Amino acid sequence: MTDRGDWPRILGLVDDSFSAAERIELKALGMLDDDGNLLQIAPAPVQVPRDPITSLDALNEAYCYGLPSSFTRGLAVKIEAGQSILWISGTASINDKGETIHIGDFRAQTWRTYWNITRLLESKGATWHDMVRTTCYLRDIERDYDEFNKVRTLFFQCLGLDPVPASTGIQARLCRSDLLIEIEAFAVVKD
Repeated sequence: MTDRGDWPRILGLVDDSFSAAERIELKALGMLDDDGNLLQIAPAPVQVPRDPITSLDALNEAYCYGLPSSFTRGLAVKIEAGQSILWISGTASINDKGETIHIGDFRAQTWRTYWNITRLLESKGATWHDMVRTTCYLRDIERDYDEFNKVRTLFFQCLGLDPVPASTGIQARLCRSDLLIEIEAFAVVKD
């Protein structure tokens, strides 16, 4: 397996490859220092254990096939008393006034979407380490999926997620013509 420190180089997302808008969002996520260097974020404790669902006689995890990928085939989560499921509706690159931000910059919109979801999780005492499933809607999956997967992989690697959430990518018409990505998610946390 590749060392986490190698992921930005492998993905081609280093140094001056980030737009100014991406740098704003990476800084908000705590993933960029004042000198513009990517940071490895210390993993948060997992509140509810998650176990990957595998059947290696049939198929491997996606990352085993060569290119970096950031989803697991499935996760088993035992729901018990004292736990809550957080369902997060489709969330996109909008600000606190409901305005679309980073128009035309797909990667910056993706980073902002992750920041918005991070803040929603934090409002319930959760982190991405509690995430079990995402559904990722892209306006133009043919054009944007590779860049989406690079950003998602880097985000999850910087957070030290293991296992990563189960996920599906879907091309969809989004609620606004200037939105390029929307993500819905669900996490399981202790009450």
